[in-house]
Amino acid sequence: MKAVFITGHGGNEVVRVGERPRPLRGRGEVLVRMVAATLNRVDLYMRDSGAGITHGLPHIMGLDGAGIVEETDPDETLLEPGQRVVLHPGIGCARCEFCQRGEGVLCTSIKYLGEHRDGTLAEYVCLPARNVFPMPASLDFAQAAALGVNHLTAWRMLFTKAQIKPWETVLIFGIGGGVSLAALQLARLAGNRVIVTSRDAAKLERALAMGATYAINGTKQDIAKQVMALTGGRGVDVVIENVGQAVWSSALKSLVRGGRIVTCGATSGDQPAADLRRIFIRQLQIFGSTLGDLDEFQNLLAFTERTGLRPVISSSYPMDEVHAALNELEAARQFGKIAITIGEP
Repeated sequence: MKAVFITGHGGNEVVRVGERPRPLRGRGEVLVRMVAATLNRVDLYMRDSGAGITHGLPHIMGLDGAGIVEETDPDETLLEPGQRVVLHPGIGCARCEFCQRGEGVLCTSIKYLGEHRDGTLAEYVCLPARNVFPMPASLDFAQAAALGVNHLTAWRMLFTKAQIKPWETVLIFGIGGGVSLAALQLARLAGNRVIVTSRDAAKLERALAMGATYAINGTKQDIAKQVMALTGGRGVDVVIENVGQAVWSSALKSLVRGGRIVTCGATSGDQPAADLRRIFIRQLQIFGSTLGDLDEFQNLLAFTERTGLRPVISSSYPMDEVHAALNELEAARQFGKIAITIGEP
């Protein structure tokens, strides 16, 4: 089968498009013929080094994806060949204490597509049936694929960790990136006021057009001071961020007393000043979050059907042009997701 895979670590010179063995389906698994996937920052990390993530070489890239069921067990009752499906990329053991209590995302031996095992940038993917979900009928394959990482991550951050209420104000850093844009969409559909930040004026304008209440340009304005001005000196209830060190101080200073900050990344560094005095005096709450559980994904898919949510696709490339797609992601030029088309619907 045709696939995008890395043969080592470095730059795009280690990313190849070529033939890899088609996966063999085991008992309890589903073979999916892939139609579309989207890129995530971890694809760059796996290309560059993959340090700390156990994987072999060559290794097929890609975390999320959507496609069509090719094969299932004869006694499978929820999925059938020809069905349009979207994938949850985190494969837990189903046996550890965390899986047993329904928190598979905390599984002690979780394996992610595109990281620990071959990923979605391939004509076929094989994974447990519990990780395969019917695709929302309102979405195309690229939009559905986008739900599997960014929107699921934002869903857990907003609704499971922060437990946002409709009357609250949310501050989202780095609008234009996948998780941040997903958080904007979800928060607005939930009825929240949303303040967004970016260093790109064009991205801020697009965010305002999508329903952001206010936009702050981080290169021209002091974010925390502007937040306080916009909220009458109160601060926001919730901060959603995946930038890390470069914005951490502004994030903490932007929170109301008792406010919550949820972080899922550290692209600018992971060792910010903790500012412990502010945290305990103002009784701030800090949550770490990654991806989301299978039941959260099911809830997200139902929410998508109910509200008409449509993930934003910034651009689309065929598999043969994956180098150009990775370059766009690395340069952070996108507004939304970068899709890779794999096969025909």
